[in-house]
Amino acid sequence: MDKIYNILIVGVGGQGVILASELLSEAAMASGFDAKKSEVHGMSQRGGVVSSHIRFGKKVFSPLIPENQADAVLAFEAAEGLRWAHQVSDTGLLVINDQQIVPPIAFTKGVEYPEDPIGQAKKQSKRVLAINALEIAHKIGNPKLVNTILIGAISQELPISPEIWEKTMRRLVPRGTEEQNLAGFAEGVKLTREEVTA
Repeated sequence: MDKIYNILIVGVGGQGVILASELLSEAAMASGFDAKKSEVHGMSQRGGVVSSHIRFGKKVFSPLIPENQADAVLAFEAAEGLRWAHQVSDTGLLVINDQQIVPPIAFTKGVEYPEDPIGQAKKQSKRVLAINALEIAHKIGNPKLVNTILIGAISQELPISPEIWEKTMRRLVPRGTEEQNLAGFAEGVKLTREEVTA
């Protein structure tokens, strides 16, 4: 199969974007695919924007996703979901964590946070799944599970088996959080199935 899968992960520093991109690229490689990724996280320590492009398939030459070609965009923050909605392909899935984090620049340069970013994103993308991932993470007992919840939400879109997802998470997530992360992943899968069958 020659299809190249394009996944864009965006959020704010400290939300777990980098770990999510690592989980995805490692799971893809464990499934026998060639995988490339590119990350931008220079401002992550200051609450700035973090993004990661992941592409995998039989053979991948560039890590950067072409315009409007993302099979899935994972937005860890609502306004970032709106900002990158244009990258979702016509058949792609935009998954947005409905958490709103106003960036520090908004307080210094008069930048206004968008009104109803998820509603605006739905006008740009045909398939949008909004998730209160932080609330789910708190219910499981660990607020840092947002990344695995969102990964679970797109896992049904990708040719990666549940067994490989589990092995990859057990290897890469912080020691002692394996079961919580697997529970978060399962909740993400469940939400997607509910959205698809609704």
